[in-house]
Amino acid sequence: MAEGDGMAHGGGARGLIVAAPASGTGKTTVTLGLLVALRGRGVRVGAVKSGPDYIDPAFHQAATGRPSVNLDTWAMGPDLLDGLAARAGRGTDLLVCEALMGLFDGVAGIGATGTGSTAEIAARTGWPVLLVVNAKGQSQSAAALVKGFATYRDDVRIGGVVLNNVGSPRHTALAGGAIEALGIPVLGSLPRSPDIVLPERHLGLIQAGETEGLAERLAALGRFVAAHVDIDRVAGLAAPSLAGPGSDAPAMPPLGQRIAIARDAAFTFAYPHLLDGWRAAGAEIRSFSPLADEPPPEDADAVYLPGGYPELHAGRLAAAGRFRAGLVAAAAVKPVYGECGGYMAMGETLEDADGVVHPMAGLLGVRTSFAKRRLHLGYRRATLLADGPLGPAGAVLMGHEFHYASTVARGDDEPLVTARSADGGDLGALGGRRGHAMGSFFHLIARG
Repeated sequence: MAEGDGMAHGGGARGLIVAAPASGTGKTTVTLGLLVALRGRGVRVGAVKSGPDYIDPAFHQAATGRPSVNLDTWAMGPDLLDGLAARAGRGTDLLVCEALMGLFDGVAGIGATGTGSTAEIAARTGWPVLLVVNAKGQSQSAAALVKGFATYRDDVRIGGVVLNNVGSPRHTALAGGAIEALGIPVLGSLPRSPDIVLPERHLGLIQAGETEGLAERLAALGRFVAAHVDIDRVAGLAAPSLAGPGSDAPAMPPLGQRIAIARDAAFTFAYPHLLDGWRAAGAEIRSFSPLADEPPPEDADAVYLPGGYPELHAGRLAAAGRFRAGLVAAAAVKPVYGECGGYMAMGETLEDADGVVHPMAGLLGVRTSFAKRRLHLGYRRATLLADGPLGPAGAVLMGHEFHYASTVARGDDEPLVTARSADGGDLGALGGRRGHAMGSFFHLIARG
């Protein structure tokens, strides 16, 4: 391998994929433990996440010391997808891709490159799959499941298996022996260990930055996986990517030359590849904290309020007079864009889970509530209705929506986009725009 570039024999980044038959099987435990264990052995290991999940990459970064990005075949075109994978692999010996949901799970509609399944990443890159199988309640039957996954697609290779929730050495021998008879190696067997978990919240994992004792938790995961998985054989599965070098072009044009972004416990869900692309395009990113009552920097020429958990901090945001006044002043002369939590913070009011209604910035007329939670989840293909910093009228934006907030009232703002779901369903007009202020519930991933 050429020193420092993560390439081998002229191919792309060496990688492997940690996947599973379904969610809740142990992918994150194996992925984080593997990353920590490899790093502890001096391996320059990096990570990426398949699909639109915006929490796992922060845990990846904590485990590896390197930024982690999303690879999404529904929302990203092939040049962007390949370029992100190539850049993620630079300077690494090994890149670990954590899957989303089950290995073959995607959506009904074809997006920019595919359906969003991790299997499409595996087929595109040629990276082998380390399949995490929950062995609880079964033994030799696990081999039938593995055989199905190994033969479902000719262009996806199951390189090895890690058994999870194993009850005893006999359990391992029965399930593992049946799997190895298929010619697929069992590279680890994790005993049932309810203490080896990360805390959860209604949108999944607690964010990395607010996980108590994160370093200690990650170290424990690393020890646990290293004790029960053959780390050297797993690392030996990695193969150079077959995908091309892709493009270094940003997923979205920068909102401005100097972009002020809200960053604190209320505003955390910004896709790393978006910000990295803006920086690479020459934009300067300046952070400010609404929870610390900081206004956007006056010298910024655009303001971005990303998603997060504003409902958990609604009282503090309502009391942050300098922040709210600064945001209003900014919107009088420059673009202010918010998505999901940022969109809610730009609205008239936000009702928290206890039924308390808090005033927000009032840049848009939307009123939102968490008093009656309702899941909104799925990809969005949106078309801009007017020219603006997100693009010209008619431009297509690819994104993802994941929240439990209800819209009490939209106000009389002009809609930002018309949108369709991944399966082509008409979602009508979404979001709002008023003057320089604009926002919606979906998180932008890329320009279509």
